Amino acid sequence: MNIFVINSGSSSIKYQLFHSESAEPVCSGLVERIGLGDSLIKHTVFINGEEKVTKLELDIPDHEAGMFEVEKLLIQPGIAVVHNPDDINVVGHRIVHGGETLTQTTIITDEVKEKIKQLYPLAPLHNPGHIKGIEVAQSIFKKATQVAVFDTAFHQTMPEKAYRYAIPENFYRDYGIRVYGFHGISHKYVSGRAVEYLQKPDAKIITIHLGNGCSMAAVNAGKCIDTSMGLTPLDGLIMGTRSGNIDASVLLYLIEQQGYDAAELTTLLNKKSGMYGLTGYSDMRDITGMMKNGSDAAALAYEMYAYRIRKFIGAYSAAMNGLDAIVFTAGVGENDALVREMACRDMDFVGIHINTEENSQRKPGLRDVSASQSKVKVLVIPTNEELEIAQQCKALLQY
Repeated sequence: MNIFVINSGSSSIKYQLFHSESAEPVCSGLVERIGLGDSLIKHTVFINGEEKVTKLELDIPDHEAGMFEVEKLLIQPGIAVVHNPDDINVVGHRIVHGGETLTQTTIITDEVKEKIKQLYPLAPLHNPGHIKGIEVAQSIFKKATQVAVFDTAFHQTMPEKAYRYAIPENFYRDYGIRVYGFHGISHKYVSGRAVEYLQKPDAKIITIHLGNGCSMAAVNAGKCIDTSMGLTPLDGLIMGTRSGNIDASVLLYLIEQQGYDAAELTTLLNKKSGMYGLTGYSDMRDITGMMKNGSDAAALAYEMYAYRIRKFIGAYSAAMNGLDAIVFTAGVGENDALVREMACRDMDFVGIHINTEENSQRKPGLRDVSASQSKVKVLVIPTNEELEIAQQCKALLQY
């Protein structure tokens, strides 16, 4: 069985093709700058342990045009991975927001698409792109079963005391205002890998997903009981361009005293804050370079970034009444040794001690960077959202 996984964003399409019997992709790719001119496609095929990479620069006006270019690459002589689009049996779609009604991996119907559209106000930067991806995939892969996998679904096991806000109940009842959480596909994947490594099904684990977007989850015996993002992906940790936790009165002050409107605040908090707001850069590699050159602003930003992570580790250890492991994942979590080291400092009361020498090494796969005296395992686990989506599709369809 061929499972084609699509992660469709507002101006991009990420994809991977899996055979059902293997955890390794047959091919993967990224279509960038859709509708923005100077579009790019990077398509990689894995043949007998070797990579064949095709790069294209062309004008891709919309998602439909992008997917038709991907279709050509899938069947292109010399790098073909299928004979024709009908060889694709399943298309798995990553959907950021499923709300309270779409809580399980599900076959996509017109009703499911309508529910995803109803959630546009809660995920305006993501769900519209997902719908485009679904509709284009339905037109190209006509014989495939289309399946939706939701980023919010993993967090639906949170108890009400964790997901409700302390505002009048009707705001939850009438408008669905509550904590939903995001990066759920990643949190589910790496927490599952951690449970396998620990050989402890009832393990208490804190997963720390650090990329441009950042979130943490408290996972007890495989179920999420709390997470740092809220109604939207803005809440919680300091991120590349997002503020994370902020006193709501700051927004009221900016509205009432400085004349800001909703659109300006949305841009400020989502695109001009976080590490970018503190340093002028959102990429941690740039900020590391600044710090090496003696930048006080970069040093402070790193301290703030790590301090917020430590606060959530403390809170989630208390919420679970214990802790077996913390897991760092995603671009920053997997590659930034300094972030991991700083996040584990002064955490001996929880039993966290990091092996600084092992932590400084770059190695593939799951890594245990705990010090010998650490009561809590410190793990680095590369995330693989596409594989998790493929596995959920297989489980749903019982392949």
